[in-house]
Amino acid sequence: MDRIHITGGAPLHGEIPISGAKNAALPLMIASLLTGETVELANVPRLADIASLLRILGNHGVDHMVVGKRPGQTTETGQTIRLTASNVIDTTAPYDLVSTMRASFWVIAPLVARFGEAKVSMPGGCAIGTRPVDLLLMALERLGATIEIDGGYVVARTRNGLRGGEISFPKVTVGGTHVALMAASLAHGTTVIENAAREPEVVDLAACLARMGARIEGAGTPRIVVEGVSRLGGARHEVLPDRIETGTYAMAVAMTGGDVVLRDTRADLLHSALDVLATTGTEVTALPDGIRVRRNGAGVAAVDVTTDPFPGFPTDLQAQFMALMTKAQGQSRIRETIFENRFMHVQELARLGARIRLEGDVAVVEGVDRLKGAPVMATDLRASVSLVIAGLAAEGETVINRVYHLDRGFEALEAKLGRCGAAIRRERA
Repeated sequence: MDRIHITGGAPLHGEIPISGAKNAALPLMIASLLTGETVELANVPRLADIASLLRILGNHGVDHMVVGKRPGQTTETGQTIRLTASNVIDTTAPYDLVSTMRASFWVIAPLVARFGEAKVSMPGGCAIGTRPVDLLLMALERLGATIEIDGGYVVARTRNGLRGGEISFPKVTVGGTHVALMAASLAHGTTVIENAAREPEVVDLAACLARMGARIEGAGTPRIVVEGVSRLGGARHEVLPDRIETGTYAMAVAMTGGDVVLRDTRADLLHSALDVLATTGTEVTALPDGIRVRRNGAGVAAVDVTTDPFPGFPTDLQAQFMALMTKAQGQSRIRETIFENRFMHVQELARLGARIRLEGDVAVVEGVDRLKGAPVMATDLRASVSLVIAGLAAEGETVINRVYHLDRGFEALEAKLGRCGAAIRRERA
């Protein structure tokens, strides 16, 4: 199993290109099941989760082609994938495939919407929380699907197609909003989605569906209205920049000091996180094609944060921000409101010398003068990159084990950091 070695202490200087957003690419790829025509997606990151979803879609009969490199493209600037679901031969998503990635459960929406039936394995547990699918199934039921649980599989059926309806989520759910959008696009009549997720990835999916012929209004607000159409066509769509990767590297610069320009990204995708970062004493400047992040070596100020759905502080940046706060001057309180088990990185940060105590859904971080390198173990995707950030600032060598988590969500991480002066290398198993 691969490991990453980091020798900390070097500030970061240079440029880092930001990849396309994994959390946008996955639902966009799944949406290709809604049409028999080709959906072409540009700026798709090269990640393990993307490869896993291609296998899952292929199991249904979706053909895909990865387009060859174009002028100016590198292994860090995304790839173009063409997906064609003209000959879907199987509406069953088996456990051995769905269990590799929870987002693959969302195939249930386009399958039942277009073909009238779907049999999808329950996704099972997750290291950072249960992530139940009840709200996703509720959305389908509101559109007229019948739902049964049979031997660990969810079976969804409709006789004469889905029909528009009222979907009111009791709490904000990104997955539920994705499912509702895809299903409603082919439903007969009008669907109103209340308390919809406002995340940029939801807006990106709606934009792609609109290019395919869907009629959607209100994406990016708590109320989305969808006028169903009888069929959708093909489209070309570019995946938006990864706001979590953007925030992660911004926090790495704040942690180590230095001056880095994050290219091919947008400040409006993560205003809340950047505002918090500026409060720590880090200089953040929006550019026409990216964001400049600088810290001149002065101390990091302690700041309290609470994770919230967009436009609030993202739960996917909580672990990275906690790593930054381990060297802040004073005490910070980090409240996690989205996932119940998302403090699994605390014990590993403690191995580097961090002082953190848990009080229910709050982590109280007492800043320390120095961290010291040690062997640590990644527990999930965002926790693993928080250990990278801490290792960049720790004295001596940090060895991060189980880095396959990183490969699920961060494209060319060692190369991007290495070109900015980080002493980081991968040891192949």
